[in-house]
Amino acid sequence: MKIRIIISIILAGVFASCESFLEEDNKSGLTADSYYTTLEGIEALVNSCYTPMRFWYGKENGIALTETGTDIFTRGNGMENPPVALYNSDLSGANGPIGFYWTRFYSALNTCNAAVERIPDSPLEEGLKPVRTAEARFLRAFYLWHIVETWGGVHLFTEEVKSIQETATRTSVEEFYNQIFADLEFAVGNLPATSDDYGRANKAAAEAFLARMYLTRGEDALAAQYAKSVINNYSFSLEDNYADLWDIDNVRNPEIVWLVNFTADLVLNEELEHPDGEILLRDGGNNSHLFFLMTYDQLPGMQRDIDNGRPFARFMPTTHLLDLFDETKDARFDATFQTVWYSNNPDNAPEGMQPGDTAIYATKEVVPQSVKDSKVYTIIDRSRTYDENDAPQVRDRYMSVKKFLDPSRLTISQQQGKRDAFVIRLAEMYLIVAEAEMNLGNIGEAVDYFNAIRRRAALPGHETEMEITAADLDLDMILDERAREFAGEQLRWFDLKRTGKLVERVQEWNPDAASNIQPYHSVRPIPQSQLDAVTNKGEFTQNEGYQ
Repeated sequence: MKIRIIISIILAGVFASCESFLEEDNKSGLTADSYYTTLEGIEALVNSCYTPMRFWYGKENGIALTETGTDIFTRGNGMENPPVALYNSDLSGANGPIGFYWTRFYSALNTCNAAVERIPDSPLEEGLKPVRTAEARFLRAFYLWHIVETWGGVHLFTEEVKSIQETATRTSVEEFYNQIFADLEFAVGNLPATSDDYGRANKAAAEAFLARMYLTRGEDALAAQYAKSVINNYSFSLEDNYADLWDIDNVRNPEIVWLVNFTADLVLNEELEHPDGEILLRDGGNNSHLFFLMTYDQLPGMQRDIDNGRPFARFMPTTHLLDLFDETKDARFDATFQTVWYSNNPDNAPEGMQPGDTAIYATKEVVPQSVKDSKVYTIIDRSRTYDENDAPQVRDRYMSVKKFLDPSRLTISQQQGKRDAFVIRLAEMYLIVAEAEMNLGNIGEAVDYFNAIRRRAALPGHETEMEITAADLDLDMILDERAREFAGEQLRWFDLKRTGKLVERVQEWNPDAASNIQPYHSVRPIPQSQLDAVTNKGEFTQNEGYQ
């Protein structure tokens, strides 16, 4: 790997908190060595460790790499990177978005390394130094997890790189996790329990992420211990109503353990990238509201509006995801999916349809043709979207995921969204305890934690019906529940890989990818540009199975 990113110089006086983006342009002529010796400079360096998360969460390719090509999502007709969803021969080292994230994650790693190295000699007050170091190490663990799970045992370094490196080494997955655990244990020991700067890492976030990491590595007792600590020792609580989680005016709610914060200020939501030293301005904000929507605005009686969203039709649900919900008792179905669109375009409405009438109805069931013919509105049923084997036969007419919609946008064309992106919710801690205790043989305790999430998800009056028994609980039940709870939240690919179920469940439930996926797809291809750049090509080679 050739690391071309030299630590960026950050303009003084621009960034007062984690919520602002970093302007990485050295108009002042300052050098890193001089700027980071100032109080303002070292604080800006720590803040810059947060910025790369905004290139992953709420972004099309970050969502594509974590949700599509799984058992619950496949490609819509607008998807710009189909190989990620299909695992076909085009999924190679030439894949642009995978190369993009290789660069961003390694740049983020180097920024965190720089912060860890420079904080001890900085002018920060002594009591604040371990806190800021803990933030940087927490974030370093976060990026290392993404690197090792995405590409496997690739190149690991924990010292700041200030010049081009032309060799790379293979580091074992175990060594990656040793570093991840060391960083997170340090973070738990040195971060404050809470922070007034919303979105800044704290002890609760570190414990929650440590629980996820211990579960990933099969350390079930420790996973349960840290997840229970997050549940019991802080002020978090499950929202009473699952739908309330997604209310744009309630995003900062007591269920959120850690998030990536965005802002309604369109100027601050702009992002500056610097691939290979070139500055490129591109649209920022949380864009997740765009990608799960079918093209409702092309159907009679409808036109695009703010409430229904700007439909990019990038990702569509598999029938398996739809069938996982029993909407007669599980409130998450209606909170997750949009099934009805009301007419907002009288100029394009069929005869007999008035503004506000149903214009589109989507259902996972098969509707007889005679019923469809009898309605003035459009019915998108299972047989219109999927064939008899549940493979998509159209990719622009399907049940949309609505929970990421952003009705606060100012115009119908605005791509930038202000919604904060959830990274860790309290619900995950309950399901981590359930899975870990199940693995440990403590089925009764596992069921108790599992049912806490089921009861919260229940329609009023159906709480008891939603509960499961010890005989019901197994790994597939937990994966099904995680799909219902976290659909679209950039966890699914990691969940299937962690449990060894990626190939099995894609082959069973995703007809688009079933014939292509192989065990080697549990890691992504290393960018060919990186392989071309190293001088020790015989030692640092492409991941098995890829061209």
